[in-house]
Amino acid sequence: MVRTQIYLDDSQKGRLDRISRKEKHSLAELIRRAVDRYLDEHGRRSGDAAFQKAFGIWHDRKETGTAYVRRLRREWAR
Repeated sequence: MVRTQIYLDDSQKGRLDRISRKEKHSLAELIRRAVDRYLDEHGRRSGDAAFQKAFGIWHDRKETGTAYVRRLRREWAR
């Protein structure tokens, strides 16, 4: 783990302290969990955009992806 510093306003700190006591987790653990959720959400959004762009790209192909790869490999072997 890497140690870092963040600035919280008084309200944020107070709310996190209450949650920390209630859930019996350290403030650092709560912040790590929040960062993980943020990063997961960010990753999903960028992944969704890439998926949407690629969706249907093979719709007019007669061969499967596996057949396509095999055909290419046969060409390389020549």
